[in-house]
Amino acid sequence: MRDDSPQACAASSMSTARRTLLAVVIGAAIIGAAALWWNMSRPAPQTPVAAAPAPEPAAAPAAPESAAAPAEPVVQYPVEAQPAQALPLKAADLGTVLTDLLGRKAVLEFLALDEFPRRLVATVDNLGRSHAPPMLWPIKPTPGRFMVEERAGGSVINADNSQRYTPLVLLAESVDTGKAVDLYIRMYPLLQQAYEELGYPKAYFNDRLIAVIDQLLATPGADEPIQVHLTEVKGSVASLQPWVRYEFSNPAFESLSAGQKIMLRVGSVNERRLKVKLSAVRQQLIKRVVPR
Repeated sequence: MRDDSPQACAASSMSTARRTLLAVVIGAAIIGAAALWWNMSRPAPQTPVAAAPAPEPAAAPAAPESAAAPAEPVVQYPVEAQPAQALPLKAADLGTVLTDLLGRKAVLEFLALDEFPRRLVATVDNLGRSHAPPMLWPIKPTPGRFMVEERAGGSVINADNSQRYTPLVLLAESVDTGKAVDLYIRMYPLLQQAYEELGYPKAYFNDRLIAVIDQLLATPGADEPIQVHLTEVKGSVASLQPWVRYEFSNPAFESLSAGQKIMLRVGSVNERRLKVKLSAVRQQLIKRVVPR
């Protein structure tokens, strides 16, 4: 018999949740993306859903009608030139360099290396939007159980839930930020190509990355415990996945981007620690760009 209680339903949801958080932890360590958790829907990556207050990718200014060629796109944070001793990576080299950064055990256990640049770029881009579909994440599923607690005012996220993410936060903190950004720069041609193929031929992924980091750092604080609820599903057909229906009860929190929701849901202590790491990554990224 299927158990559709909030606790049992949420258990499957949190398998995806741990997967998404780890994706961001590794993504932040590799390129400073962020920490991500709890995705609810599946929009196609080629047509990402806009969600306020997500910053849109840098766009090319309109060219005058008399211009002979289209105007160059505006670059806010160009990536520095490749040093001679660190040539750009090929897709076939990613497994080796990621193992050097994270360790063989972590790569084998967590990463999905097939189409890694596409997965990573789509995930980062979606952090600043309303949904971050788990099928696009560059990591493998991780087991886990999400805990809610019933109180007089409704369901809240159990205080012990944040403890499950502490090891992942420690992983992000353990990765050398400078080495992570070095790898990001070497990987950047692959990431930029994937970003253009995602639907942004006149924008730069590095601009989008920094914009998403800024958005995550601006995540508002929240008093704990945070109240959640299962959304009502109308119709005669029963929901086959009731666990995907958890939402914030506070409309202001529910209107945040997918990445900001995750920053709230990992718990206040983990959120503060992740913000410290993100700030360090951002600082390194800004230092490593050159004006055009």
